[in-house]
Amino acid sequence: MSEGDAGHSPAKDSRRQRLTDSELFSPIEWRRRILFWSGAVLVGLAAVGFAQAADWAFGVFHGVVEHNRLWAFLITPLTFALLSWLTQGVLKPTRGSGIPQAIAALKVEDENFRRSLLSLRVAIGKMALTLGALLGGASVGREGPTVHVGAGLLYSLGRRFGFADPTAAGRFILAGSAAGLAAAFNTPLAGVVFAIEEMSGAFEHRMSGTLLTAVIVSGVVSLGILGNYAYFGHFDISLPLGKAWLAVLATGIVCGLAGGLFARLILPSDHGLRGVVGRLRGRQPVLFAAACGLALVLLSQLTHTGLYGTGYAQAKEILEQHSDTVMSFGVLKFLGNIASFWAGIPGGIFSPALAVGAGLGQNLSLILPGVDPSAVALLAMAAYLSGVTQAPLTATVISMELTANQQMVLPIMATCLLARAASSLLSRKPVYRALADRLIESYEHELARRAAEAASETPLDELDIAPMVEDPATPLPSSDDMPDNLPPGHPPDHHRP
Repeated sequence: MSEGDAGHSPAKDSRRQRLTDSELFSPIEWRRRILFWSGAVLVGLAAVGFAQAADWAFGVFHGVVEHNRLWAFLITPLTFALLSWLTQGVLKPTRGSGIPQAIAALKVEDENFRRSLLSLRVAIGKMALTLGALLGGASVGREGPTVHVGAGLLYSLGRRFGFADPTAAGRFILAGSAAGLAAAFNTPLAGVVFAIEEMSGAFEHRMSGTLLTAVIVSGVVSLGILGNYAYFGHFDISLPLGKAWLAVLATGIVCGLAGGLFARLILPSDHGLRGVVGRLRGRQPVLFAAACGLALVLLSQLTHTGLYGTGYAQAKEILEQHSDTVMSFGVLKFLGNIASFWAGIPGGIFSPALAVGAGLGQNLSLILPGVDPSAVALLAMAAYLSGVTQAPLTATVISMELTANQQMVLPIMATCLLARAASSLLSRKPVYRALADRLIESYEHELARRAAEAASETPLDELDIAPMVEDPATPLPSSDDMPDNLPPGHPPDHHRP
């Protein structure tokens, strides 16, 4: 046998094939990794740029209102009306937080559905319109939209470079969501926990490395530009074991119930107050949005600082015990958040929820003498966020990382678990998942309607299947949360577990 033949022996070819097929040396896996890392860099840059633009936009509004607070009576209702009008068409998926859209796209392995929610047009529109909402003083945050944008960027990048397989695309969506939250709050651990607890609902071993690398890369980008910082700053707060732990019980129950009430009020329904709101918004969406903006301005007149924006400044002042906000700030911010969400405009609920929690903690500290008011405010923030999202681990980790506090781990975790239980009494399903399910139901109903219309135009003797009869007793999902740019096709056959 010649020397050339020996170089291509079956044994060597077999070893070479095994190396190529392994995850460590596979060209496909390396292409996937490079895409993940490149996408995570883009998400980090987008999150940092979005955060700075959001601060600028709200700063402009705040400066105008500081000069004369009556300007808000003109600016805010007009902004709400304009945003409602702009999101009537192809930009309808930009409404709301953005997290339900990412969850729905992850659950449904249908490319048309995913593209309608996570296209680059939607991602860019989400950022632009959320900035518009903050420029108009809406009580919204940017963290949920950043999750939406992160999911859209990585999904679009994966599809562009050949990873359109439903399972592979789902991994890009999940990693983009985690990277988005991590970069938005500078909370890398919270990004991973959020992806597992809220987005996927399960831990997938193959995704652990992908999530970690995406979060690390986006976090490094944020760290390199903004430096090592905690969202609210460093707080040396503790809760001694003993009577002080009554604060755990008080904040867990009260803020958990308040969070559950908020979740219940923003979920669509055909009955009661929510049914009335849904019908009014359906008939005159632009006028209704303007009325919501006016309600926010009227509520803001009852405070010294207003209810506009994320509420970051007020929450930080309450944590530092330097607040000059009215004692009813928590309740008023709660109502302002509902008005902003009911308007159907783009914007998240994470940061405003933290502000509500801090305000409620300020109230509860009055009935808990001897307990550090800052500790009560921190517990209340975590509890209210846990009550709204019903994601206690995410709320725990976010609260710890936002304040760079490790001493409150156990009381925060206990409070969040208690708040989750209290919230479930008023809202049985986590709010993001409930909203995601509405999107999925609306999409499937619309596709079924189109299929029925197409079938009705075909003579019955040419059909080889029996026509599907719709049960009139089954309530149809509202079209308010349904994207208008639905592509023709068949309803998706399977969802991710």
